[in-house]
Amino acid sequence: MSLPKVLLVLALVALSGATVRRTPEEARRIANKVLDTVPLVDGHNDLVMNIKERAGGVLANIDLNQNLTNHPLWVGCEFCHTDIPRLRAGKVGAQFFVAFGDCSAQYRDATQKTLDTLDLIIRFSEQYSDTFKFVTTPQGILDAFAEGKIASLVGIEGGQSIDNRLSILRQFYKLGVRYMSLNHMCHTPWSDTSFSDNPESGLSPNLNGLSDFGRLVVREMNRLGIMVDLAHVSKAAQEDVLAVSRAPIIYSHSNAYALCNHDRNVHDNVLQLVKNTNSIVMVNFYTGYVNCNITSATLQDVINQINYIVSLTGYDNVGIGSDFDGINSEPEGLEDVSGFPNLFAKLAEDPAWTEENLRKLASDNFIRVFRDVERVRDEMAAEGITPFEGIIPLAELGNNTACYTGDW
Repeated sequence: MSLPKVLLVLALVALSGATVRRTPEEARRIANKVLDTVPLVDGHNDLVMNIKERAGGVLANIDLNQNLTNHPLWVGCEFCHTDIPRLRAGKVGAQFFVAFGDCSAQYRDATQKTLDTLDLIIRFSEQYSDTFKFVTTPQGILDAFAEGKIASLVGIEGGQSIDNRLSILRQFYKLGVRYMSLNHMCHTPWSDTSFSDNPESGLSPNLNGLSDFGRLVVREMNRLGIMVDLAHVSKAAQEDVLAVSRAPIIYSHSNAYALCNHDRNVHDNVLQLVKNTNSIVMVNFYTGYVNCNITSATLQDVINQINYIVSLTGYDNVGIGSDFDGINSEPEGLEDVSGFPNLFAKLAEDPAWTEENLRKLASDNFIRVFRDVERVRDEMAAEGITPFEGIIPLAELGNNTACYTGDW
């Protein structure tokens, strides 16, 4: 998108409200009032990755009640942004922590690794129960906030974690998983990763969207009440999902492609589909996705992303998905989880960002989507729809069958 077009869009967004900007002091007061009134939901945090990689997966090696900035295991870590003092300073009300088995584990032990990270999330939520409350419902988020606690939720990053089995997807739901991104940085046999949309990656599309089994995965997620996450999913697969899913979807940590033409970001025509399906894009803070500069960005750059999405969808289809603890370059003023009030205060300087609109961004939009996903689950149950039993043909796994016996 050309600079004049971007400036025009942002000008139109600004003109949607009054023209006189609020003072920084008044904006900060409004931001604090909003974040003290509704839970701030962050859609994506990789803290568990750092617990595994820097603390050996041993909770006794760290104390999340301490600011970990100067912890011996955390010193020099470019990816470390989260602990309880900073979550509290950031007024975080609900945090999706990410469970995963990385792409190198696909067709091998991705499920086991995902279970390990899921176990860590549940255990640290229980160990620090004075701060966290492990929840699995939108009402649980609100209940935790009313108790002065941070709702702790689980999303899975990458469909390789279910090992091409709907049975594993169903068991993850029972263990508390409430969203799954269909891809990470690799294809699954049934869905293409966004990485293949970048010619420089050297990775070609495998399916040009979803396979029949991929559509079955989406339908089973709808039936269970698991949110479909399209972060890291190819554009063609995003469009396929938005056509087949009965429930709204989420992008747990993505931005607008028009402002940063990275494959991880959402194209304008897909943003229109997001609006049409009452779905949500949760804005990512990684500078390489904010302004395509991998070393620096400003608070205003993040606001530009939010306002651009609003310009195409309205205020009902945007949220926050920081990607903290999974990124190594953050915008100035959003260096860690303590920075969320800075973002809301800067937004509130624009009178178009009313208290109602700020509440939508913080959590109202996400909770609506979460409730709609549960509503579709309940409708499918009332229709008598039982668990889908289709399996992926072994032929679709290509040469990746060494760890399979062939028995399903």
